[in-house]
Amino acid sequence: MEQRRTQRYNLQLPLHVVQLGEIQVNRVEKTRDISSGGVCFVSPISVAVGGRIEYVITLSGCNPPVRIRCLGKVLRSMKPLVEGPYEIAVTMDRYMFVRAKHVLPAAAAAATA
Repeated sequence: MEQRRTQRYNLQLPLHVVQLGEIQVNRVEKTRDISSGGVCFVSPISVAVGGRIEYVITLSGCNPPVRIRCLGKVLRSMKPLVEGPYEIAVTMDRYMFVRAKHVLPAAAAAATA
């Protein structure tokens, strides 16, 4: 039985992971689904559960593309199949719309402002 509080939408969108905890990274993944409370994405690499994450979702089909910078927490990181990607579920605690050139981690963006 479905227990989620918000409706999920099956959307495959580019998701750019820019920071995990205090570590800056540069990984592009793909969403599996998205809701107002968070996102599930697939990755060949596991992510530590409970850690903070900063990521940017690009809404395709727009010109220029619309990017949403999100801060959240990793809720789940599991591999449902023996051969396949990890499913990473993260919250969307804070978010803001950003221009394409502003995809730096929030800490780095604050330092350069």
